[in-house]
Amino acid sequence: MNNTIIPRDAASTVVERLAIHSLVFLLPFLALISNFGVGFCSFAFLLAAIVYWRAGRVALLRHLSEIRGVLIAFGLSFGLALAQMLLRHDLLRTLEKPSREMAAVTVLLTVLACRPNRKALWYGLIAGALAGAAFIVYQRWVMGVDRPGGLINSITFGDIVLCMGLMSLAGVLDFKGRQVVWPSLGALAGVVGSIATGTRGGWIAILFAIALFLQYGHFVRGKSIKAMALLVLVLLAGSWYIPQTGARARIYEGVNDVETYVNGGSVFTHMGIRFELWKGATMLIARHPWGGATLPEVRAELAGLVAERQLDPVVTIMPHFHNDVLQELVFGGIPGLLVWASTLLMPLLFFLRILRTHESASAPRVALALAGMMLVLGYFSFGLTEVIFFSVRSTMFYALMLFLIMGLCLNVKDHDGQ
Repeated sequence: MNNTIIPRDAASTVVERLAIHSLVFLLPFLALISNFGVGFCSFAFLLAAIVYWRAGRVALLRHLSEIRGVLIAFGLSFGLALAQMLLRHDLLRTLEKPSREMAAVTVLLTVLACRPNRKALWYGLIAGALAGAAFIVYQRWVMGVDRPGGLINSITFGDIVLCMGLMSLAGVLDFKGRQVVWPSLGALAGVVGSIATGTRGGWIAILFAIALFLQYGHFVRGKSIKAMALLVLVLLAGSWYIPQTGARARIYEGVNDVETYVNGGSVFTHMGIRFELWKGATMLIARHPWGGATLPEVRAELAGLVAERQLDPVVTIMPHFHNDVLQELVFGGIPGLLVWASTLLMPLLFFLRILRTHESASAPRVALALAGMMLVLGYFSFGLTEVIFFSVRSTMFYALMLFLIMGLCLNVKDHDGQ
């Protein structure tokens, strides 16, 4: 019998590495199939950042010039929220999302200090997309729920599962041989999950993904990838012809909603409600273009516009304006919009700088940058017809995943010696 005893420090290192890799995997895996996953991972990364503070701080300072813009963007977001709370007497809870977004930098610090294997992220995304798709498919076609949303609402679920699928798709650049089937399955699951929720607006993200792969997917090789890409296209096309998916009915419904609204018919349709909310938002923005308005002010002014018969009463019962740009303008004014936009633009520029060196950068680094681009562009496209940053869960998923991918990109750069 082998009685070899692993030294205590070596055993501790093994446990620590396992814990960090598990944390990276669990963040995307638990996001859609649990109510605690995102919050748990956020807190765990915070604790890890405290433990590895010294090593993480050194690495963070070494890459400060590359990440400064992103850090400033999230810092400004918190600073503006704090100023608005103090000046306008907003509720303290208005600080929750910007403060937790800013605290997500602990993920970056932890990843730079511990240098986890990037495959933990890829497999987490793949498993998360597959689990999310299985969950929502069960609700849709076994339980018979018309617009299933898992543990959240159908639109947010459909958007996030599609986002994970598209990020998984970027992983095909980092897998070799027959292993590329795994990220391909993750991408397929993301599309299936999106179709099952009946969400339409999120499909704009697929156009961004196609454009990115046409531009930067030169690393992709092999018949299996082409076959999987063809399968995804067949699946999207098939959803139009298979009545059980409801895709064709949803598209026709949207067109009919628009025609009804334009012709002065009922506002109480999916698109009609959005148009009325956008109309109301533009009226409020004209009143508070620079300072924005508080939630009580918005509610009171909407009620006044309804009383004046300028808006339909439906606008008073909706929780948000179904568009991220309008939402930011209404509550934060032009400064709020600019600060919010910077939390998308600065990360976009970070990943774009990597992709611009794609001829010399390694395939793993390009893959991670593509995943980051799909995260940012996905959230931007989702926000065209939905306020994807409305819930804490979807907001934190964006911030945590963003800093996680950024950290892995910087680690690969150090490994490549570039």
